[in-house]
Amino acid sequence: MGFQHGLSGLSAASTNLDVIGNNVANVNTAGFKQSQAQFTDIFANSLSGSGSSQVGIGARVSTIAQSFTQGNISPTSNPLDIAINGQGFYRMDEGGVISYSRNGQFHVDGNGFLTNANGANLTGYTADANGNIDASKPTSLKLTTSDLAPQATSTFEMGFNLSSDATVPAITPFSTTNLDTFNWQTSGVIVDSLGNEHVLATFFQKSAANTWNVYATVDGKVDAAGLPDGVTSGGAASQALTFDGTGALLSPAAPITVEVNWGTINPTLGAVSPLSFSLDLTKATQYGAGFGQNSISQDGFTSGRLAGFTTAADGVIQGSYTNGQTRTLGQIVLANFINPQGLNPVGDGLWVETPNSGQPVVGPPKTGTLGALQASAVEDANVDLTTELVKMITAQRMYQANAKSIETQDAVLQTLVNL
Repeated sequence: MGFQHGLSGLSAASTNLDVIGNNVANVNTAGFKQSQAQFTDIFANSLSGSGSSQVGIGARVSTIAQSFTQGNISPTSNPLDIAINGQGFYRMDEGGVISYSRNGQFHVDGNGFLTNANGANLTGYTADANGNIDASKPTSLKLTTSDLAPQATSTFEMGFNLSSDATVPAITPFSTTNLDTFNWQTSGVIVDSLGNEHVLATFFQKSAANTWNVYATVDGKVDAAGLPDGVTSGGAASQALTFDGTGALLSPAAPITVEVNWGTINPTLGAVSPLSFSLDLTKATQYGAGFGQNSISQDGFTSGRLAGFTTAADGVIQGSYTNGQTRTLGQIVLANFINPQGLNPVGDGLWVETPNSGQPVVGPPKTGTLGALQASAVEDANVDLTTELVKMITAQRMYQANAKSIETQDAVLQTLVNL
């Protein structure tokens, strides 16, 4: 039986070298997880049972155990390189076959799907046209690359200070071309239904102590009465602003409605007319300081084309558009297992679930036990090359020693034959 020990040792040592060699070969494979050969001893079965003096008949490889420890995270210049920092696997779909991976090197294919190098689709939660996430079921992530439709202005907010020591203009009536008929002016941009931008100019004329008139023009158009052509502001030629003795605004206490008739402003425009939006002047103040614009905002925007992607730590993919807007395009999901050691590796950096791994727990990153994502980065293989080379030397000595054991047994047998 002496040869059996050496043969089993050679087989175990050979397998061990194969495992170490595979680890070394994949030292530059993103998301690779190293393996380790684990050994056990072998005893012969006997009908009479085994005594305390029984000698084993060698060793064998009991399992090839994978190590799912975290690999180093290295930055890259590709925004679709995404590393997992913590537990979890990417959920991949290839023709309905679900697999799992730690390799986050993705690209957008010709149909807009996020895929890996082998064409498997990354799965996650999709978003509707308004950027709302549908978390009912993970599916293949498809990034919409169509233009972002324009949005007409519906609210326009202004915050400003009117100088309390300003004097009432001596020249009337108001005229946009005569600077002596008003005290101060400012402007902003509004957007029509086609995404065209228009200049909304506002003029402030002091009429009495703590009282002002506000006039507005759109693209410089204004009629003799002071109303912009096609624009109504509370049904009056001008909107009055009144303040109390502390400089706080008394009226209007709420936003006013402004309607722009594009047929009067620009008959060839073709936008939806009238454009009705809320003009909010409630942040106005009247202090002794000079005239000044504190804030201005409006919610309209022009059309835009997709210019780039960003991925947040929670897996939400934001699209950046040429008009300065952002829109949620989807959310990456991760999967985790009770026993990752039970996953079956199938190559190409993929694993599939087995009864030993348990059912996958799927959810957004940074929830439960799932890790966070880091964009423009990849997870390196968790292989320590120095350690593997030392293991290789040890495995080589193990192989040589078992070969020597066979050689010794052969010498003993030869001596016996020669007697």
